[in-house]
Formats: sequence, structure tokens, C-alpha cells
Amino acid sequence: MTTNPLIPRPFRIWGGDGLGGTQTHGDVLVNQLADGVTLDSVWLELGEVLALYNSHRSALANLLSYRTINAADAVPQNVKAEHFEEATEFGVPSGVSDPSYLKLGYSWRDYDLALRCTWKYLRSATSEQVTNRITRALEADNRLVTGSILQRLFSPIVFTNDFGHNCYGLWNADGMKPPNHMGRTFDGTHTHYLATNSTTLDPIHVENGIRHIAEHGYGTTQAARFLLLAHPNDIEASEIASWRAGVTYDTNKTPRYDFIPSSNAPAYISQENIHGAVPPAEYEGLLVTGSYGKAWIIESYFIPQGYVAIVATGGPGSDANPVGFREHTNPAYRGLRRIPGQWRGYPLQDSFLARGFGTGVRHRGAAVAIQIAASPTYAPPVIEL
Repeated sequence: MTTNPLIPRPFRIWGGDGLGGTQTHGDVLVNQLADGVTLDSVWLELGEVLALYNSHRSALANLLSYRTINAADAVPQNVKAEHFEEATEFGVPSGVSDPSYLKLGYSWRDYDLALRCTWKYLRSATSEQVTNRITRALEADNRLVTGSILQRLFSPIVFTNDFGHNCYGLWNADGMKPPNHMGRTFDGTHTHYLATNSTTLDPIHVENGIRHIAEHGYGTTQAARFLLLAHPNDIEASEIASWRAGVTYDTNKTPRYDFIPSSNAPAYISQENIHGAVPPAEYEGLLVTGSYGKAWIIESYFIPQGYVAIVATGGPGSDANPVGFREHTNPAYRGLRRIPGQWRGYPLQDSFLARGFGTGVRHRGAAVAIQIAASPTYAPPVIEL
């Protein structure tokens, strides 16, 4: 190798070996918090928390949805009623025909949220402060998942997923005919998005909603249950606790059934006898206010004010629930995941949480969305995710 005599050796350019340069704050790695808790233990605890969190989803989301890895499901639509023929000596009997199918898709989106803790923050923070950041991230994920399921339930808008399949809501008078059931036929104007045309929820709206679902065969099995989901303010405004069968109120509103308070309702004195089972204090982790007709009433602030959902649920995660919750085909990418930061050996620093999922309604007749508004036309709510 020939040395250039014009470049003195003491002034040659050096670098790239990682030995020189200026050290910054980021080069100082912190291994414990201000209260002595090690970052490794926090990272391991985060993994355990996420494993437990993913195995116990929100109670409300569980009752409305079921898990699937399919991008779409082919669901039979108009099944022709078959008939036996009188047999003849030489004739050949007619065969059973195949039904028509409709592909019902499930959307897909990836979401993430950074914990983003610098080494200076970790040096001064306590384990309680770091845990609080993680807790708020879990709350954000719960709001995202539950809100997305409710948004799909309350919105009739059709979306296209990553495979080009249409992702539908409930039946929405779009020209598609719901499948016939037990001799009951439907036309293309049939919709499960209803409006009260009044400023309060009345008994007739609940009764019609339950009938709308039952005529499709949902909620009629022993394992199924009708739920009326509403915002607490709407329950109070409707005065549902005062509904009595055959007793007219507010001029022309006459309930067909009695409101029955649940077993966790405040104590009261009454000379009336209750015939039948009293609604339980809770159902799958959700407090039950009472019942009206066949529906158990559940109040939730997740439900947008001014809207009510009546749902036929088969129980937590049942494939009879209306909304499909799509997860990745690879189990490693399911649920809420922790992604380590760029610092080797110090994964908590610059780490973030990620989740990928999608939604779509498979059982389009298993629920009814009702808007409480002085309008005969339904308009979907805006749900904060």
C-alpha cells in the first residue's frame, strides 16, 4: 500500500471502529427504576400481564363477538324448501339442491401505541409510574377493541377488506333478502337499523326489536340470551323501571310486560308477586339492571348515548354471536403484543404495544340497532376508538 505524502499521518481521518466520537446521554443504560425495581422484572411482568389480559377479553366484547382467522365466511342464504315426491316404479327422484352463498368478510387493521420511556425517565420514575403508563395503554386497547366491535354493530356501512371481500353490518335494506326461516320470508327492504321517531325509548321499540331478531331464529335456543344494551342516561330517560304490563303511561304508551329488577337492585317494598325467574345480579361479568320481556337490561358507558342495541348472544366467544373478531392466522401475531425497543438488553426503553384485528358481522339478523331520535331514519353514531 502506498502512502500519500501530501496527507500527514497525524491528521488522517479515522472512524467506523466504534472507539472514538462523543458519548451522549443515550449511551448511558439504566437497569433499574428510582425505587430499585429492575427493568428486567418490569419487562417480564408486562409479558405476564399481557398473557392474562389476552386470555380475558372485555366482558362486553366477548358477548358480542367470536374469534376467527378467516378473511371471509361463505354463509348459505336462500335455502330452497325440499319436498318428497311420490315414488313411481321406473321414475328417478329429484335431488336436493345446493343453497346460494354470500361471502361475509372481516376487515383488517394494524394498530400500535408506544410506551416511549427514555433512560432519563426510567432513571427517575418509580415502578408505580411505569405501571400506570402500561395500565393506560391496556385501557386504550380495551376501548379500541370494544369500540370497533360496537362500531361494526351500529354501522350499516359496507367496507372492503384486504382480500376484496365485503364486510357487512346487520341487515340494512340494501336489496339483499335474508334467508327464510320456519316459513317466514323476507324481502330486500328488511332492515335491523331502526329509529324510534321519538326522543325516548318506549316499550314498543324494545318489543319490536326482540321480535325482529327472533323471527330469524336467533335467541330461541336454551343457550341463547337476549340482551338490551344501553347508555345509563338513556335507561333513566326511558323510565324503564316503571314499565308495568297493561298500565298506560305518557298518554298512549302501554307496555306488554313488567320490568323486573335484578337481584342486585336496591331493596323495595311491594305487594306484587313475581312469577318466573328473577334476573341475576350479573351476567358474565356485566351487572344486570333488570329485565323486560325476554331481554336482560345491561347499562354500559361503552354504548353511545342515544343508541340501544338488542342482541341475541350465545355466551362469551360463542360462534352464534353476531360480530366476527378476525385475528392473524399466525398465533404469534394474535392479541396485544409487546415489541421491544432498539436497545439490546434493555427492551423496555423505546418499547411499544401492537395489535392487529378486524371485524365483520356474520349473523346479520342476530342483533338490532336502535337510534333514539325524533326521526324515522337511522343514522349511525360516531364511536371514539
